[in-house]
Amino acid sequence: MFNRLQNYIKKHPKKFVLAGILLVWYYFSLPKPLFDDPTATVLETRTGELLGAKIAKDGQWRFPETDSVPKKFEYCILAFEDQQFYKHFGFNPVSMIEAVSENIKAGKIVRGGSTITQQVIRLARKGKKRTYFEKLIELILATRLELSAAKKEILKLYASNAPFGGNVVGIDMASWRYFGLPSHQLSWSESATLAVLPNAPSLIYPGKNQIRLLHKRNRLLKTLLEQKTIDSLTYQLSISESLPQKPYRLPQETPHLLDRVAHNNTGQRVQTTINNSLQKRVNQLVAQHYTLLRQNEVHNVSVLVLDVNTREVMSYVGNSPTDKEHQKDVDVIRAARSTGSTLKPLLYAAMMDKGELLPEQLVSDVPTVIAGYAPMNYDETFSGAVSASKALARSLNIPAVRLLQQYGLQRFRDELNAFKIKDLKYSADHYGLSLIVGGAEGNLWDLCKTYAGFAGTLNHYENSSSEYFTNEFTEPIIFANEKVDFGKKVQQKPVFGAGSIWLTFESMKKVNRPQGDEAWEFYDSSREIAWKTGTSYGNRDAWAIGASKNYVVGVWIGNADGEGRPELTGLNSAAPLLFDVVNLLPNSNWFPIPYDDLVLAKVCSKSGFLASKECPTKESYIPLNGTKTKPCPYHQLIHLDPNQEYRVNSSCESVDRIIHQPWFVLPPLQAYYFKNKHSDYRSLPPFRSDCRTELLGSMAFIFPKGNSSVYLPKGFDGKTNEVVLKIAHTESEIRVFWYIDDRFIGVTKQFHEMPVQPSPGEHIITVLDEKGNELKKKIEIKE
Repeated sequence: MFNRLQNYIKKHPKKFVLAGILLVWYYFSLPKPLFDDPTATVLETRTGELLGAKIAKDGQWRFPETDSVPKKFEYCILAFEDQQFYKHFGFNPVSMIEAVSENIKAGKIVRGGSTITQQVIRLARKGKKRTYFEKLIELILATRLELSAAKKEILKLYASNAPFGGNVVGIDMASWRYFGLPSHQLSWSESATLAVLPNAPSLIYPGKNQIRLLHKRNRLLKTLLEQKTIDSLTYQLSISESLPQKPYRLPQETPHLLDRVAHNNTGQRVQTTINNSLQKRVNQLVAQHYTLLRQNEVHNVSVLVLDVNTREVMSYVGNSPTDKEHQKDVDVIRAARSTGSTLKPLLYAAMMDKGELLPEQLVSDVPTVIAGYAPMNYDETFSGAVSASKALARSLNIPAVRLLQQYGLQRFRDELNAFKIKDLKYSADHYGLSLIVGGAEGNLWDLCKTYAGFAGTLNHYENSSSEYFTNEFTEPIIFANEKVDFGKKVQQKPVFGAGSIWLTFESMKKVNRPQGDEAWEFYDSSREIAWKTGTSYGNRDAWAIGASKNYVVGVWIGNADGEGRPELTGLNSAAPLLFDVVNLLPNSNWFPIPYDDLVLAKVCSKSGFLASKECPTKESYIPLNGTKTKPCPYHQLIHLDPNQEYRVNSSCESVDRIIHQPWFVLPPLQAYYFKNKHSDYRSLPPFRSDCRTELLGSMAFIFPKGNSSVYLPKGFDGKTNEVVLKIAHTESEIRVFWYIDDRFIGVTKQFHEMPVQPSPGEHIITVLDEKGNELKKKIEIKE
């Protein structure tokens, strides 16, 4: 045999070379890939539910190759196009002979006789003219395709690239376009309708060719009945179904996430972590709230929902259903916005973690000027002194700024790097103390990631025998095939300890909820959530971010162009939407107490400091480092006369008659504001008139603050008005004498306010009470 082949080659070398060339051509005749047309970017859930799609670059709605051909469509397309598909080797001679015969009789090409394999080749060759030579090429390439691909693969190529009318290509897109369903949910009638379209795609135009399309569909259904693929009842029900009348819109549940994914995954089918059911309901809530918000000319809303345990993105609403004029295409989840008060929990956790603050410790809330910066609370009032927990829950600005100054601006700015908030990229000096009240920028993605890291720290600490993970503040994941990497387990806390985070969350749980939900604690169905609102300067940004054991929900509301609006606040605007979204999620238990990172200590029940011997006490959990804090500075032992009406000392009362009693005493300026909101606050009793004493520290300036500049106000008539100086004194009935530059200007009693109109320039204000206590303040008067 081999010798005979050698002899043949020697006798016919040209034929052998030609045969070899033809074989090589035949082997490499199919392009790889067979189809290189651009495809749409398709976004799905991990179970294959369609979330949205972006049209292909060539303007065609062509999905990436289908994973599998739906069974009903397969039966229909084979019955209509190629009943011998699983038996031939790429072409059907009988069908071809019949087609040639009919074409000769008609004098033109009226029938192709092509198999599905040949049609795949014709589609790949971009529909060249239907000549007999082209048919020969298709036949050869069809046999080559049969040798290189399984029948199922060939069928998938056909279903994915067949034309279905207009710019619709492939069964996946056609089923959504004409029936609003995924292809595997099509009925027999719907599958038959689509099966006849590649043969005549112009029939699908709405309102046209309905009779011809109906005839073709029903004839195919009749064939399926005759083949016993369907029974007579199914046939009758199928032919009674109506044809599609108008195109359906593709689902667009997450358009901004689609844009985000398409940036690096153009033309791909991407499965995400999105929960489609939750996404639809959140979209509905956003649309409802947007309807109300736009009445106040607020046009943009974003919502992000994360699973704490997996860090998967469960819902992603990048913007409200607004219009192009109001930047509907902007993905606000990734936009840099003023953080408002959303960073405050990080400062409180940091200070407790270092043992520089206790959860119920009183912090100062008085008029404050620091290097020319004068922070104000949202309601422009002062509490005098307030517990750290309430200051956080009420989102008070002044205590936060004063605590940041105490903790160290540079120190806190350096620690923020651990949270990888991308838009927080400038130095501490750039932000100043306003960093903690919205002077910095962040985005909803990074802030939700940070809160999720806090929640995850508590969960992991409980589940891992009091250990931490090195990569707790990791990026959330979007893609279904990814898994978050929390890093290694370690004993050392990577940022803040579980105890300080838990105490911070306990304070955040007590934040006053939106109107209508104030009594949440009394309902069994209420959700325990640590949450924080934020409102930027000028009412430009409204934030609300909440964390439970299993979920983090973040909401931002405002205008993408930065326009502020009245009443646009975190509590009024963002919080109601936050709790509407939270109510969609499964309820979960509250975070367990991280006992190993806390200590039960005796604290002063009034001041929240570690208890001194004069304090009324209670037991409370504090961070381990909290034991380093100083004891209560506000309780002092005072000496009273036998009637407990006046303070006395040994200069005016015998020692054996003096009654010693602990007393809660705030500094004068704190006490001035504190007693206005705490009717039970008892000022120090006055000294009996026959006692000698020096009331050091009994007075404090309320206005002016610090060594500051004071502008003389002008009235509507253009005349310069007086400025009012004000002090606080521990004894309300004592007289106070006022001087400017050693010039006496007046005396006050009980209400220590003095209107003055000094000349522009620097002046020394001096106040002297009738017991000789003196206070001085340097001011600069400007017009």
